[in-house]
Amino acid sequence: MPSRKFTTNQEVKGEKKNIMAFQDYIDSLKGDLEEILDLDELEVRIYLNLLRTGPITASALAKELNVDRARMYRTVDKLVSKNILSTTLSIPKLCIPAEPKDALKLALRKKEDEVKKIKKSGIGIIEKINNEIETNNGISVPTFRVVQGRANIYSDIAQMIENSSGVVYLITTLEDISKMYHSVIPEKIKVSEKKGGSVRLLVEIDDFELNEFVKRFKSTETRICNLPSKGRIVVQQDNQLIMSDSANANKLSQNSELDFSLCTNSTEMINNLNKFCEMLWESGKPLDSANMKKYSKKKN
Repeated sequence: MPSRKFTTNQEVKGEKKNIMAFQDYIDSLKGDLEEILDLDELEVRIYLNLLRTGPITASALAKELNVDRARMYRTVDKLVSKNILSTTLSIPKLCIPAEPKDALKLALRKKEDEVKKIKKSGIGIIEKINNEIETNNGISVPTFRVVQGRANIYSDIAQMIENSSGVVYLITTLEDISKMYHSVIPEKIKVSEKKGGSVRLLVEIDDFELNEFVKRFKSTETRICNLPSKGRIVVQQDNQLIMSDSANANKLSQNSELDFSLCTNSTEMINNLNKFCEMLWESGKPLDSANMKKYSKKKN
């Protein structure tokens, strides 16, 4: 008679620990995948869990993720329409995730198609507007606008840097830098540098091992110092200011739509903030030569 295998408490605890570790890993990836693959939080959880478990039914997946089955079926259908998942013809159907490299190719192709569409129709639309409407904005006054969504804010930052042939100060957190790395901002820094511009990055680091992580962003110059807040400041003298509050800083990785920024061309505000950035820059130390103990936060 074959012996029966019993699961020990230690094995159960080990399995729970592995699940918790995987969930932490998912949480660290969610923000990036939401932007890169244009998925919401549940879609990211489904995709990553399927990569881990392999093909399973939508019903089993709903149970594992503690999600209502009807909602799971709707979300699976959406992912299938996006080519992120596929399903088998068997009964019951199994959900199969696309390979990560294939999912990335799909996301790139979608963005490229959108850009081509804008380029193709945009020029003609602008010509029609200019032919029919004589633009007259009247007297020049400072303008202010609030931008919502991290993708929109990063787009504004990228445009500012791309058009700059001077010094742009970028003051932000390590978390923000990790997300900017996956945007077009690093590429626009190179464009600015070719025109004689530079991007000066100021960031606070509490771990020496993170130096290499910051270097890969490839700002023109990087200094570290104790920052006064977890907000974001991007400014070029006499040009533009983009400033974000830190109120939702801890929630940014969970929902990129909670990211808000104030954008203005007010010369007085811009130059005041630019002077503030210059003072912080003088107080900071170059990344390679900084004394990490001096600039590290004290841990309780």
